[in-house]
Formats: sequence, structure tokens, C-alpha cells
Amino acid sequence: MSITFNPTRRALLGGACSLAAMPLTTRFALAEGNGDNRFVAIILRGAMDGLDLVQPYGDPAFRVLRPELAMTPDSGLYDLDGYFGLHPAARDLYPLWRRGELSFVHAVSTPYRNARSHFDGQDILETGGNGRAGQDGWLNRAIGLSQQGRLRAIDVASESDLILQGEQDAEMWSPKADVPIAADEIQFFEALYSRDKDFARAFRQARSADMSADEIFAGEKIEASTEGLARLAGGFLRENYRIAAFSINGWDTHAGQSDLFARSANNLSTAIMTLRREMGPAAWSKTVVLAMTEFGRTARQNGTGGTDHGTGGCAVVAGGAFPGGRVMGQWPGVGDGELYANRDLMPTGDIREVAAAMLYRQFGFDAAALSTNIFPGLDFSASSVFVRA
Repeated sequence: MSITFNPTRRALLGGACSLAAMPLTTRFALAEGNGDNRFVAIILRGAMDGLDLVQPYGDPAFRVLRPELAMTPDSGLYDLDGYFGLHPAARDLYPLWRRGELSFVHAVSTPYRNARSHFDGQDILETGGNGRAGQDGWLNRAIGLSQQGRLRAIDVASESDLILQGEQDAEMWSPKADVPIAADEIQFFEALYSRDKDFARAFRQARSADMSADEIFAGEKIEASTEGLARLAGGFLRENYRIAAFSINGWDTHAGQSDLFARSANNLSTAIMTLRREMGPAAWSKTVVLAMTEFGRTARQNGTGGTDHGTGGCAVVAGGAFPGGRVMGQWPGVGDGELYANRDLMPTGDIREVAAAMLYRQFGFDAAALSTNIFPGLDFSASSVFVRA
């Protein structure tokens, strides 16, 4: 079921139980299945600077490009492998690295090139297109490959992440949708929708998700913060849901990057660690979290202490179901002649391959279908390095 917000019956189905507007900053979507494995997609909106998150301090050219932003282990960077280091604002993730529950994939991007528009870049990232955006999200299409049973759907936000929009059922929930509804009002809606099975099912699902959210927060106010969002997602995934997606904003660091990036990196760390805590050891051990962004940022810092829209970026892979403790991908270097268009980190990998491999590992989706229906134009097979990891 595809949920839009035009005045159509399909939109009304999505909005029938929408008791509040979307949150100002974040939202998430989720799907329910019968298997034990879980997958979480986090969209890092604004072009996360992968060269800041995972810094190639072992490359002498890096400090030349970023005299104010480059760090070393002596200045606070958390050493990963003697060449790359983790930004100190993400230090809460470092224990996951040491436990083998965290990896990074450097120098990846979508097929999107040169225009560097956030809107177009995010659309291509979320639809899985081969250089052009599609109409539905790749994670929604992937749900259709599931052999694990029917996946439910709900949308209780005035706007939804494109990655899970489409013909397949995928529930939507807003942390702001915590508006009290009296028993007689519930009875009214049940009676109103009783003669339409789709409306009735949508209302039952919305009620179920609402009660689950209340249980997760145990009577506390449901927060629309990154931590609150991750807490909700983790609680749902601990129980019946197997797929979740949400966004973290704030990565567009054209100026004053040191402070802005630190806040966003801390938010990302909080989200992942909250997911792990809320899911519990058993569910986390069967989970893969993939955090990705529309494109990277320029290798050179600009004149305002920031970086501009680039190309190659970095993906974050966390969870107990993927062997971590590695910086993966083909590192191109940042020296003379090694940058894309003499400005950006050269993309040497396709972020869609990483996503396809995680879906293949977690749910056994058909490799050929992942290369055609889910990620058109992607050359993916079970021999992918991310599958064999």
C-alpha cells in the first residue's frame, strides 16, 4: 500500500489514524515479519562528512587539506587500525568497534554525480535508482521479496521517509502522535470504519502501535528527540517488528563544522547505542544497522571552517549480526591526483551494494532481484565482499 498525502482514499487510509502532525526533526518507519533477523536503515540527512567521522590520519595529505579539522590520536581521535581514527564526538561507539559490532565502509556513494543537490541526492539514496530517483523506496520494494509472511504497515505522520514508501505495507509512526483519544472516540472510529476492511485494519494497526509505544515509554512522555526515536524503534524491534528506518538531520556543515559535526556525530552515537540498549542482547545479536548519507563532502575545508557538498562518503554498519572491527571499502587516498574532480573523495564503491548485501545476509532475498527490482543497474551477487565478510 503506497501512502501519499493527496486527498485520495489511499491517503485517507494512511491518515485515518493520524492524530498528530509529523515531528519537526525526525520520524521513523517500520515493518513486521516472522523471522528473527532485524535490519535498521538510518538516513543521515544533509551530507554527513565521512572524512570527519572516520579520519584517514595516516595519510599525510589529509592534514594539508584540512588544517583545522584534521585530528590525530594525540589530539583526541580514537585510533581504529593505525591509519583511520574515529571522531571523538562518536566515542560512545568505540566499545562496539572493540567488540566487533561496528564497521565503516569508506569511499562509497550512490550513482548520483556532480549536481550535489540534497533533494535529488536523498531521493536517489532512498529509491535506490541508478542515477535517477524512482517513485518508491528500495526498502519498501525489498519487503515484497520476503518469504517470512505478510508485513504490516501504518503511517501516522503527515510526511514519511521515501525509503519505505511504496506498494508494500510498511507502518509509519511519529513520536509526536501521542494525542490522547477517549474510549468513546475509539468506539466511534471503530464503528465508522467497520464496513471498510482496509480502514478498519489501518485503525487497528494504529491502535496497536500506539499502545506498544506507550508500553515502551512506560507512561513517560514520548520524546521526538533522536534518542526518543531510537528508543521507540528499538522497542518495536525487540518485539514483533523486523525492519525499521529513521532519519537524523543536521549534517550540512558549510561553516563552523567542528561544533556542528560534533553534535550530529553524538546524535548518531546516541541513536545506535539506544537501539542496542532497547533491543536487548538477543535481538541486537541478530541485527544490522546501516547508516548512510546522500553524498560526502569536499576533501578540502573551506574558508568558513566547514566543507561543501562532495561525492564519496562513508557508511556505518553496526549490530551483532555483521562481523565488525573493520574499515571496509577500497580506499582511494586524498593526495594529488587522487580526488574526484580534484575536490571530493573518489567514490570507489556503491552504497547500494552495501545495502543489498545486508538485505541478502539478513533475509536471504534473491540476489538477482536485488540487482534488478530493488537496486536497478547494480551488479550484485552473493560473492560480494560484504556478503562474504
